[in-house]
Amino acid sequence: MAYAVGIMSGTSLDGIDAALVDIQGTSSNTKVKLIEFITCPLGETIVKKIKEVLSIENSSVDKICSLNVELGYVFSEAVKAVCTKAGLSLEQLDFVASHGQTIYHLPVPGDHQIASTLQIGESAVIAEETQSTVVSDFRTRDMAVQGQGAPIVPYSEFVLYRDEVRTRLLQNIGGIGNITIIPAGAGMEEVVAFDTGPGNMVIDELCQIFYQKAYDKDGCYASSGTVNEPLLSEMMSHPYIRKSSPKTTGREEFGVDYTSSLVGKWKEKVEPNDFIATATRFTALTIAESSKPFINKEADLIIAGGGSYNNTLVQMIKEALPEANVLIQEEMGFSSEAKEAIAMTILANQTLHHLPSNVPSATGATKAVMLGKITYYQ
Repeated sequence: MAYAVGIMSGTSLDGIDAALVDIQGTSSNTKVKLIEFITCPLGETIVKKIKEVLSIENSSVDKICSLNVELGYVFSEAVKAVCTKAGLSLEQLDFVASHGQTIYHLPVPGDHQIASTLQIGESAVIAEETQSTVVSDFRTRDMAVQGQGAPIVPYSEFVLYRDEVRTRLLQNIGGIGNITIIPAGAGMEEVVAFDTGPGNMVIDELCQIFYQKAYDKDGCYASSGTVNEPLLSEMMSHPYIRKSSPKTTGREEFGVDYTSSLVGKWKEKVEPNDFIATATRFTALTIAESSKPFINKEADLIIAGGGSYNNTLVQMIKEALPEANVLIQEEMGFSSEAKEAIAMTILANQTLHHLPSNVPSATGATKAVMLGKITYYQ
């Protein structure tokens, strides 16, 4: 038995997810029990700093250097908060698994560049503040063996959801959407996973532009709008949608610049709620198109992440896949919000036992490797 906290701050910048778990075993024998989960708001000041370093125009090495350490302290507070809520002392904590904050992901480099990724949130600070071993920076080792460093969660999904009889499609909807397909009775080498495209990212940015709101709560704006077909057609023509897997994407393709460009071109023709409805349908269709080749009567499409709470988005996915058995993660007995934070603990647990946890069939890596870097407290 080991107590671990997984912390995840994703592309949506909607908070730090911290999951305290009891984890036992390794590989296919891993057992995880969620003890406590919280989401700690990042705060306006930190969000502003993260957005600055995400921007090529506004970023600088001194901002990145400082924010790396500052986020270490912020992540540490999330670890302390979830332990306090659960009544667990830091002395009882065995390890922390920190994904870090992605500020740039470059799986397909341009001229004079190298495939790379950068997550910040200094692990040395987390180790000192929590008095615990920290496993962090999971993506880079996969990229060192020619993988794309994403998606990062398929191994944990294989461990938790593999079924002998039913095919499981695990669709996470965070800032970016990603899917993992686990065929019935599959071995690890048969797992397929890739980013489907934007999840909440474009929707959230539109809500910020039009209403100064962080997201479309329950899909209310989208449900009040009408999908604009010409705009939807333009969005569906994005080159990423036509790429074959393995593939991964992020803010570089679907972030502020992409959304602002769409608004600049279409704002005189499309009302705000219609814009949000169209972006919501866009996300739904990218998910549907990615799922269709794997859907049959013995398959379950299980939706998790913040997007699972957007009722309009979920309904649009169901409409686009009338033949599919669409479920929300909670219907499987797991928390949608805690999913990725729990996944980090599974990856870290493998690494601490000197075992691999990437999925080469998903990332394109040449071999299975241990993920993450270990920072020991003592």
